[in-house]
Amino acid sequence: FGHLQKLLRSGQIRVDGGRVKADTRVEPGQTVRIPPLEVDKKGEAPLTGHSIRNQGDADVLAKMLIHEDPKVFVFNKPAGLAVQGGSGVTRNVDDMLEAWRNQKGEKPRLVHRLDRDTSGVLVVARTRLAAMKLSEAFRARETKKTYWALVKG
Repeated sequence: FGHLQKLLRSGQIRVDGGRVKADTRVEPGQTVRIPPLEVDKKGEAPLTGHSIRNQGDADVLAKMLIHEDPKVFVFNKPAGLAVQGGSGVTRNVDDMLEAWRNQKGEKPRLVHRLDRDTSGVLVVARTRLAAMKLSEAFRARETKKTYWALVKG
């Protein structure tokens, strides 16, 4: 996600030859140009459900964190990691949040879900009050969800 934002800001992503912003809507028939991903570039590998298997919960959450403020944590959840427990689920974000309890002993609370095989932004409330307000916003459809897909071919 961060890499795409950088490409957008620097004008490297274009639609019909022109620079675009993150909120640009692509219409049928338009041509989108995205520079090739540098796969040989050395660096830290992206998180996946498999790559986090032997890492501590607090460390994994810290690597996934993309924003925090007094009311929320925002995580970039990798594909392969479940948000909640269930049959056959050995590790999930909800259980991992135990590692991030605050000074009052409050565990951060889930306010929405993403499928296990879906990567994306996961908003987690830091307090009970924030969870109530965010849950109501999701329930009342006051939140805006944007879905992006990277395709090849």
